Amino acid sequence: MPAQPHSLDRALARFVKHAYASAPAVKKIFDDAGIKPSDIKRVADLERVPVMSKDRLVELQKAAPPFGGFASVKAKRLKHIFLSPGPLYEPHGADKTLITTAARVLRVAGFKRGDIVLNTLSYHLVPAGLLLDAGLQAIGATVVPSGVGNTELQVKLLLDLKVTGYTGTPSFLMTIIRKAEEMGLDFKKNFALAHTLFTAEPYPPSLRAQFEGAYGLKTTNVYATAELGFLAYDDESKQALQIAEGIVVQVVDPATGQHVGAGVPGEVVVTTFNETYPLVRLGTGDMALYTDETRTRIMLVGRVGDAVKVRGMFVHPNQLKFVLGRFPMIARAQGIVSRPEGVRDHFKLKIELASDVPDRAKLSQELGEALRGVIRVSVDEIEFAAAGTLAADAKVLVDERQWD
Repeated sequence: MPAQPHSLDRALARFVKHAYASAPAVKKIFDDAGIKPSDIKRVADLERVPVMSKDRLVELQKAAPPFGGFASVKAKRLKHIFLSPGPLYEPHGADKTLITTAARVLRVAGFKRGDIVLNTLSYHLVPAGLLLDAGLQAIGATVVPSGVGNTELQVKLLLDLKVTGYTGTPSFLMTIIRKAEEMGLDFKKNFALAHTLFTAEPYPPSLRAQFEGAYGLKTTNVYATAELGFLAYDDESKQALQIAEGIVVQVVDPATGQHVGAGVPGEVVVTTFNETYPLVRLGTGDMALYTDETRTRIMLVGRVGDAVKVRGMFVHPNQLKFVLGRFPMIARAQGIVSRPEGVRDHFKLKIELASDVPDRAKLSQELGEALRGVIRVSVDEIEFAAAGTLAADAKVLVDERQWD
């Protein structure tokens, strides 16, 4: 593993000792695995700690309510208690770790002292709205806590208050812009909005092109979760996500918890230094891959449950979609994994063409090479199917193997 900053190693060693001493659930995880806090001296040592899934966290909270033994502060001393799907209770106290990370990312996104920011994320039960609110205040910005909904009012707020920044989902901002245009307003002429931070949903290239091209906005996409806060944000290329400073984000083999190499999909596992709620190696359930050997940039590819392991490599439907997007002559496709002889995985790609392709052999070769470059697995067979063979809602990746 590439060398980590010594400051991160030192912070991790201190945090693990605190977590072990103050959170009974962390102590039990370490004791059951035969690990002492002193064994974790640097980030690379975390691979000795078992990954804990969100499902397991839900189970532990049910067994030892309300926080499953992970809170280091009693409920009556907390500032907030949030509730995320699961259900999962999330304690937030005086610890400023999540706020500090949020403020760093906001600065990267172009937010600064003096900005007036429309914060459209929810303030109800979930931490998203309040976390961004606190991060914006930390950098000296003025927050307009508008939350979601009421589009005409959002337009009025943008106009009257000369709002310069927006935080929320990209789709909701586009809804606001469309409403403004319906009201006869020219977005670039009538509004002061200059930069945005998007999170909580995918940000497709087509939408980015509209915001940054037609509307002249600086946009930054952020990967975050309710329990862990901000984890990564757009790098300079806008093709990958830069892992945020001050946290440990690892991409690991879901079966072993060990690091995967660059370009290999794995589960995103996170350790933040939140002393109120010390979670060590929480599995997010998201799948990503390192985009290079530095392990500082990632690309999200989907959810763990959607991936299929083919000849030892995880393949995710979104990887197939990414490659197929390069071939406009393909209307629909489906990857099928089988084991006809009970020994070796057979990977077949069934495709329907949107238009006639005179040289199907050439297309098969180019498609096979493109897939191998992305998923690191060779396609054994490409089958050209008649139009209508694959349903419009057919799964992109099917596992037909029998494990009896």
